[in-house]
Amino acid sequence: MSDRATPASGSTGYGTWPFFVAALGITWSLQFPALLAQRGFISGPSERFMPLVGIGGFGPLLAAVLVSRFESGIAGVRALFRPTGAWCVGVGWYVVAPFLFGAIYLAGTAIYQLFGGEAPGRWLYPPENAQQVAAMVLFPIAEEPGWRGFALPRLQRRYGALKASLVVGLGWAMWHAVMFVLQGASCRQFALLTTNVLAGSVVFGWFYNRTRGSLLLAILLHLGAHLNNPAHVVPARVTPFAVYTVAIAVFAVAVVVADRRAWGQPAASAETGLG
Repeated sequence: MSDRATPASGSTGYGTWPFFVAALGITWSLQFPALLAQRGFISGPSERFMPLVGIGGFGPLLAAVLVSRFESGIAGVRALFRPTGAWCVGVGWYVVAPFLFGAIYLAGTAIYQLFGGEAPGRWLYPPENAQQVAAMVLFPIAEEPGWRGFALPRLQRRYGALKASLVVGLGWAMWHAVMFVLQGASCRQFALLTTNVLAGSVVFGWFYNRTRGSLLLAILLHLGAHLNNPAHVVPARVTPFAVYTVAIAVFAVAVVVADRRAWGQPAASAETGLG
């Protein structure tokens, strides 16, 4: 099997804008009823619209399929999912993927305490209810074919890997906006959540390129981000998530500075170092 990742269709970033518009449009249109109910513009509890909020999580996947189908027909849809089969990378990456973000949080919390920060109370924030378990299993599958499978390879062919990761991160953060508001995030918490997504997108971009554009490993990495996620306690408690966000940002800067090779070439030719 080839270790080269093939973009869904096309070789520039132009086709990504219909994708972003469709992804945000599908997700927001399904999630706005819950927001309107929460704000009192629609009578009744917002909880009755929560199934639509969950379905809205599939916006990136649906948008990527629709744009790929429109551009190149069935061949475009097949090409979209072809990187899922790029599994011939170093075994070490399969070990790293599910635990990377959890390890970043643990390391950040340990350093925070070492320099006099308050005790975290908890070191682990695994999924604790059916909704969080469902999000851990379904959202990586619903999101990654769009963000990393469709948008990132196109954008980085035109703008380079780092800029592409930041653009994807911006779209990813905007896509989360309604969910952040539904969680009751304040303006400062909203900014913190957005920063977390942007920094995380850089880490995802690095990981994607270092694993030869493997969509399967991007899905595993996303799943791992839910295994130990202090965002579960926002907005009731913000400090653990703030520490987590700073740790991700520091890690993102580190891989940008230390691993120039991952940012200087597309995923199709990036080498892996954990093989």
